[in-house]
Amino acid sequence: MSGSTSGDKSVDKAADNVRQFTVADDDHGIRLDRWFKRHLPDASFNTVSRWARTGQLRVDGKRIAPGDRIEAGQIIRVPPAESAPAAAAPRPKKARPPLSPEDTEFAQAMVIHRDRAAIVLNKPPGLATQGGTKTERHVDGMLDAVQFEADGRPKLVHRLDKDTSGVLLVARSANAAGHFAKAFSSRTARKVYWALITGVPSIDDGMIELPIAKQPGTGGEKMHVDEKEGSPARTRYRVIERAGNRAAWVELQPYTGRTHQLRVHMAAIGHPIVGDGKYGGQEAFLTGGISRKMHLHARRLRVDHPEGGQIDVRAELPSHFAESLETLGFDPADGDRLPLDEPKFSETAEGKRRATNAAAKARRKERKGERRGRGRK
Repeated sequence: MSGSTSGDKSVDKAADNVRQFTVADDDHGIRLDRWFKRHLPDASFNTVSRWARTGQLRVDGKRIAPGDRIEAGQIIRVPPAESAPAAAAPRPKKARPPLSPEDTEFAQAMVIHRDRAAIVLNKPPGLATQGGTKTERHVDGMLDAVQFEADGRPKLVHRLDKDTSGVLLVARSANAAGHFAKAFSSRTARKVYWALITGVPSIDDGMIELPIAKQPGTGGEKMHVDEKEGSPARTRYRVIERAGNRAAWVELQPYTGRTHQLRVHMAAIGHPIVGDGKYGGQEAFLTGGISRKMHLHARRLRVDHPEGGQIDVRAELPSHFAESLETLGFDPADGDRLPLDEPKFSETAEGKRRATNAAAKARRKERKGERRGRGRK
């Protein structure tokens, strides 16, 4: 009996030291591990992962993984600190430096749609969505400039790669942020990208279903197709126009949201996005006056509005992409003529999907053979 009583007291004492934090508006939509980096940096990623794996870490009473995203107002239950006798408090946030008049004007010039719940920006290539190591100028740091008459600071609800241009949705309240975050996580929001790719796919309308994971040895900076350990990833592509066998202009619709998904998938089937040397190497660049910048643009976003109806916005192309289309003889109006309807899968569509994935597999084997051959020389 005495042993049992002693154990109960230990549990009670541990429970007394459990910490609870409420997710602030500025943290809405970020990953849980990023929240820990911001507020409890003494808790290492391995510690957070162990807490999550053993069920000690909870959000609104439910188990959660470090990579899951959190929402404003949720309660994070954190176990007692392992090395400190007292519970740590969230570290104070650094004050954001005031925006220069030039950055204010720049941010407001990106706005292509504005209503009570949302602001839509046309992000230029070369501008990061959020800050990071050695990245001090980014969209998130400019959001004060587009607060306008709203009470709170706008909030990011999704991201674009630094070198990807186009439609970027920003919520104007915590409620709107929750609504849009759910739309993106449940895939009810529809995103259409335009890309120039090298070569021309043998199938004009294909579905790529290849799992994606972080590539070992890159520190998470690069992804790759990994059929054993990767997360499911689906991309639909449609050829809009072609320039002989040299290049094609394609529409891309992601049906999952993996990091660098479109870039990895197009490179995997042997048709990297023009300008994407990270995944396509030298094969990703065209001669003849075509810019070496990335040719990937978020052209259109359609998402349900929290007050009813829909937001359906298109973003104009950056100058280098528009010039490349003109050089190749493509008419931008042709891209907007494709319907946004969900593709109807049939035996024929399934056959196309298999053929597309088989082509990607053959491409990977071919590259492995090339590397082995170079190693023997």
